[in-house]
Amino acid sequence: MYGDGKSDRPVVPVKSPNKEPGTPGTAEAMEGRGLAKGNPGGGHRDRAQVREFLQQALDRVREVAVREKKEKFNTLWHHVYNVDRLREAYLSLKRASAPGMDGTTWQAYGEDLEANLLDLSVRLKQGSYQAKPVLRVYIPKADGKQRPVGMPVLEDKIVQRATAEVLNAIYETDFIGFSYGFRPGRSQHQALDALATAITTKKVNYVLDADIRGFFDTIDHEWLIKFVEHRISDKRVLRHIRKWLNAGVLEDGEVRLAEKGTPQGGSISPLLANIYLHYVFDLWFEQWRHRHATGDVIVVRYADDFVVGFQRQQDADQFMIDLRERLLAFKLELHPEKTRLIEFGRFAIANREKRGAGKPETFVFLGFTHIYAKNRNGRSTLKRITALKKMVAKLADLREKLRKHIHKGTRAVGEWLGKVVVGHYRYYAVPGNYDALASFRVRILEMWVRGLRRLSQRTRITKARMYRLADQWLPQPKIVHPYPEQRFAVRTQGKSPVR
Repeated sequence: MYGDGKSDRPVVPVKSPNKEPGTPGTAEAMEGRGLAKGNPGGGHRDRAQVREFLQQALDRVREVAVREKKEKFNTLWHHVYNVDRLREAYLSLKRASAPGMDGTTWQAYGEDLEANLLDLSVRLKQGSYQAKPVLRVYIPKADGKQRPVGMPVLEDKIVQRATAEVLNAIYETDFIGFSYGFRPGRSQHQALDALATAITTKKVNYVLDADIRGFFDTIDHEWLIKFVEHRISDKRVLRHIRKWLNAGVLEDGEVRLAEKGTPQGGSISPLLANIYLHYVFDLWFEQWRHRHATGDVIVVRYADDFVVGFQRQQDADQFMIDLRERLLAFKLELHPEKTRLIEFGRFAIANREKRGAGKPETFVFLGFTHIYAKNRNGRSTLKRITALKKMVAKLADLREKLRKHIHKGTRAVGEWLGKVVVGHYRYYAVPGNYDALASFRVRILEMWVRGLRRLSQRTRITKARMYRLADQWLPQPKIVHPYPEQRFAVRTQGKSPVR
C-alpha cells in the first residue's frame, strides 16, 4: 500500500540497506518494509488482524528506539500514510465532535470512507496535503470569562492522530516516569497516586504547586522543531508538523497566522507539548535533582501542571530561582497566581504548631484539594477532597443544562442526572472524599426539586417525594478507587513513585 507495483510481504531487513561499511546502522533501515501501494487496505483481513499488523510495524520502531537512544529516524512517513493506520485514526475520533472550517463531519466523511482515505493517503505520500486553519470559537466559563476552543478539520485530525501514534512509539521510550499527562496507558489517577505516595513516603516538608502561564499558546515553534529533530530527521514528518504549527486560526472570518503555540484541538498538540517539556523541564529537573539538591526532591507532572516536593527549604528556594531562569530561556514563565511554595507534608502540622503558625496550607492538583490534617487517631494523614472551585463550576454548568431538560419528564431527567452523578463518582470517589461526594449528590437533588417546583407551581414537592426521587435515580456515594499506596505498589512493583 506504499507504492505502485507488486507487493512484498512485510520483512525486517537483516542488514541496513543504506549502511556504509564501518558506519553505524540507521534507525529507519531497521523498520522493515510493508506492503506496496496497490494492495487492498486490509480488505481481506478483519480489524483485529489490521491492528496486529500495524502494531507489529510500530513494535519494530520501538525496538530500535530503545536500543539506539541517540539514533534519529529518517524514514517514518510511510507509517503515517498507510491506509490502514489512517482508517484506525478515523475510527478512534469522537463521532459527535464539531466540524472544522470545511464543515465535514465524521459521519459525512465515512459515507465514502475508503475512497476518501485512499485519496488522503496519496496526497500525504505526494506531499500535496495541505493543513487547514483551525476554527476558533469561544465558550463561557464559570467565572464569567470565555475559553477559546479550536476545531481542526476532520482530515487534519486523522493525519495528526496517525502521526502521534507513530511518534509515540519513539518518544514513549524516552519520556521520564514522572510525566503522566496525555500519554498512552497513563491517567490522572496514576499521577495522583504517584504524588500521594511520594508525599507520604518521602521526606517532603515543602511543596511547589506550579503552573506555566498559557503554556499551549506560548510554545516557541523554532525551539519545538529543534527538540523534535533530536530524534526525527524524516523531512516529511518535520514538514507536516510545521504545516500544523503555521496553519493559523480562523476567527470572525479572518485567518490569523500562528507565530507560537500548538494547534488548538489538534490530536498532535498533547504529544508536541510533552516533547517540549521533556527537553525544557524533565531532563533538566533530573540533572538539577542530582547536582544541586541537598535533600529529597520529588516531582509529578501532568502536562503543564506539576508539583515538586522538597525536604529542605533552601532547595525549594534555589529551585524556584533556577526554574524561572530555565523557563525564561525557552520563552515560558510560571503563572504568578497559580504557582505557590507552601509548607506541606508529614511533619508540617507538628512544625507549624511549634511556631504557632496554624494549620498547613493546601494546594489543588488535578481537581483535588490536597490537605494534611489529623485523623481520628490523632495521626497526620493526607486527604484529597473535591476542589471547591471544580464542584461549583460543575454545579453551575448543570444548573443551566437542567433548565433546558426539566420539561422532558421525571424519567428522562432522572436517568440523565443519574449518569452525571455516576460519572462524578468515577473520578472523585477516592478514599477520604465521601463527604464531598454526598454533598454533590445533595446539591444535584436540590437543583432538581427547585426545577420541578418552578415547572409546576400548583404541585407541592414534599420531602417524601424528594427522597423517593433521590433513591430511585441518584446512586448513593461509593468509594471506587483504592488507597494510593495499594494501587501504586501493584503498578510499579517497587519502583520509585516519581521516576
